[in-house]
Amino acid sequence: MSPDDAMNPIDEIPGIAFGWIAPTPAFVQRASHAIAVDGQVWVVDAVFDAVMLDRIRELGTPAGVVQQLDRHPRDCARVAEELGVPLYVLPTRAPDGAPFEVISVVESRIPRWHEIALWFADVGVLSVAEAVGGAPYFCAPGDAVGPHPLLRVFVPPRRLAGIGCDHVLFGHGPGVHGPTTAHQLSDAIRSSRRAMPRWALGLAGIGHR
Repeated sequence: MSPDDAMNPIDEIPGIAFGWIAPTPAFVQRASHAIAVDGQVWVVDAVFDAVMLDRIRELGTPAGVVQQLDRHPRDCARVAEELGVPLYVLPTRAPDGAPFEVISVVESRIPRWHEIALWFADVGVLSVAEAVGGAPYFCAPGDAVGPHPLLRVFVPPRRLAGIGCDHVLFGHGPGVHGPTTAHQLSDAIRSSRRAMPRWALGLAGIGHR
């Protein structure tokens, strides 16, 4: 594997979680995560990487792979097969004994968009596929989190505001961590429309890099 093909490690939470960003396509920053609670590891929106599979096993006992967005199959089926665990595609509720709550975030027919989030309350981790993200095209300048551009314009994902998370992990871009995480997430959602001019100026700047 060349350096250009290597995954970029992100969101290191010792003993709890880690993530990785796929090298291509670089702009969208496709992020995957492994989250452990009581020794069981759940993998979300996975892009395959043999090194990351080893890291998942080191974190704990693999328990399942979850696809959180209808258009995010990525390599979830392959990773579930490699780990020997079930694949859960957009579950409406958590599997028996799973340490997370399933939150319905977007359910739309036009455009087709079905997305869930996973709330691991015991470890303070919220996992979100695409309704909010940390990649530059999600965020207004100075922000570490922002709604998906389409949701920012039309229907901000307000179901995610007010969750008392210490960590929020995204399907695109690096996550947010620390005591201000919940505030940053809620503020980005609640001010999404008000921040649109600032976000649009930032997006124009990205396009000229």
